[in-house]
Amino acid sequence: MTAARPTPIDLDDVRGRVDAALDAQLAERAAHLAGLGDDLSAVGSALVGFCHGGKRLRPLFAYCGWRAAGGSGDDTAVVRAAASLELVQAAALVHDDIIDGSDSRRGKPSVHRAFEDVHRAGGYAGEPARHGIATAILIGDLALIWADAVLQDAGLDDAALLRARRELDLMRIEVMSGQYLDVLEQARPADPEHAVSSALRVAELKSASYTVARPLLIGAAIADAGRAVREALSAVGYHAGIAFQLRDDLLGVYGDPAVTGKPAGDDLREGKRTVLVARALALLGERRDELAAGFGRDDLTDGDVDRLRGLIVDSGADREVEDLIAQHSSAARAALDGAGLEPAGRAALEALIDAATRRAH
Repeated sequence: MTAARPTPIDLDDVRGRVDAALDAQLAERAAHLAGLGDDLSAVGSALVGFCHGGKRLRPLFAYCGWRAAGGSGDDTAVVRAAASLELVQAAALVHDDIIDGSDSRRGKPSVHRAFEDVHRAGGYAGEPARHGIATAILIGDLALIWADAVLQDAGLDDAALLRARRELDLMRIEVMSGQYLDVLEQARPADPEHAVSSALRVAELKSASYTVARPLLIGAAIADAGRAVREALSAVGYHAGIAFQLRDDLLGVYGDPAVTGKPAGDDLREGKRTVLVARALALLGERRDELAAGFGRDDLTDGDVDRLRGLIVDSGADREVEDLIAQHSSAARAALDGAGLEPAGRAALEALIDAATRRAH
């Protein structure tokens, strides 16, 4: 007699339930904010609007981590807890746009630019740019506070909540650490000898841990997983997260703005020292100075961007990064075979890894 196959996890259904849980929480908290003063309605509305849309990768990884670790039964509280990660993501993106000086996010003005426009349209005193930045910093901070509140109110039992909070704290510490290292790398003189390792360290903390590994471990913590399962999911998260960031690096240079929501070649204008750029500089030889001269200039025209893209292609760095993505994706799938992960959760994780790392440019 053959064992019954587990019912597959419907990721679209989980995503829809995360959206519904998040919408309900955001509406409640925005109403509370508006009750504190009429002028605060715009702040709540901005954060609610910013959280609309997105792939919900972090909540999905958290949910699948819970299932893969053997979580079963009523999952309502798990979905609500997973939804809190979208507010951590919102905080990170709002602050990241300030740091990078980005004008847009998801095809709309970035939060600091939107409130700069509000200041200008209202004829307020002071500098519009300073007002926009100050408001966006506060909105990012508010998102972090709301993330805690949403997790607290998710309905987890006390022990599961404590375990999840420990992982969430580590997640936030690691993403802030990775963000600082990213800022530092862009500010200090380039170190060609260690450029790739430095870029990978930033990717590990800012993306691998934050996007995949810690969400998986948050789900596993809610399920009270054992050590072997946690170690397996940590390995899955590391390799899938690195592959995800490397794919994002390629999209930052070659991605379609209609898909990425960011202007084409934005990473080149911002001077992001990614693995892609580090390898291109190392491989270009005598043409290295051509890339270095244009890299990090915010006045690059579309023609300049196309020329720098061509240099990277000529170097072969884009192909090297594709190979690295394939290697880390393969390693993530191999790690899925360990520790006897629950079959439906394992299958859903494999689908998520493919969605997060596939070619999209």
